[in-house]
Amino acid sequence: MAGVSASTCKVIDSHLHVWATPQQAKEEYPYFPGLEPTLPGDDDLLLQCMSEAGVDGALLVQPRNHMFDHSLVTSVLKKYPSKFIGCCLANPADDGSGIKQLEHLIVQEKFRAVRFNPTLWPSGQKMTNEVGRSLFSKAGELGAPVAIQTAEGIGPYIQEIEELCRDYPATTVILDHMAFCKPPMNDEEEKAFSSFLNLSRFPQVYVKFSALFRLTREAYPYEDTAQLLSRAISHYGASRIMWGSDFPYVVAECGYKGIREAISHVAGKIPASPSDLEWILGKTISQLFQGAWVAP
Repeated sequence: MAGVSASTCKVIDSHLHVWATPQQAKEEYPYFPGLEPTLPGDDDLLLQCMSEAGVDGALLVQPRNHMFDHSLVTSVLKKYPSKFIGCCLANPADDGSGIKQLEHLIVQEKFRAVRFNPTLWPSGQKMTNEVGRSLFSKAGELGAPVAIQTAEGIGPYIQEIEELCRDYPATTVILDHMAFCKPPMNDEEEKAFSSFLNLSRFPQVYVKFSALFRLTREAYPYEDTAQLLSRAISHYGASRIMWGSDFPYVVAECGYKGIREAISHVAGKIPASPSDLEWILGKTISQLFQGAWVAP
């Protein structure tokens, strides 16, 4: 556990993206056609934001702007090995080519996790199809957690997630952005949030309390998300929850430093214990990815 104690007090952002500058895109790291970014998200801007906010390290999530071309994120990981680890994007193509790509990225390129975006599955296919199951079980074999993005809400995907968790208990799961649950205001939303909370019965499931601006119904500092955090802590425990900014999208919302401060502000409304906050700000993710964010 030496790696964990070394990074216990570090503040680690569990969810952010980087992409090429327009110049880099022209020369070396092209954007995916039709998904050109509308705001800057380069590594220089990120490092400046992290420095101002007192954030020590982060999990870089492959952005859709570069789709399955991981070369830009790979270059940033190589440039700052003690600052960042990577989460690649699963390619669920019918031909199964994504399974080899996943193995290459985890084993050769030092990515440590993989993201499932169910909207990238072929039309009419589920994450529980043959390719999805192969990707999910392979991730478990490689010790790489699967982060699941449910941008349309958890409702349409809850059965698939439960099935994968049940059938492959060795694969760790991370639910991005609290599974996109807003503070419930009606029975349908309460049912969705309850299904998210009930996934805590699977001990391998973790949660990102991230992208608060996507979860709130209020202006900054997003105090209504305190009820989400409170209920998540009571079901999962703080040792299975990690904060995340969703840089660079957050920059236009409340600023990077603003989101870091909002996390502590919201936790103070519950109130969460100092120990809970320590887990959420860095200890959970440091324990999940042992040996990361430690100077070589």
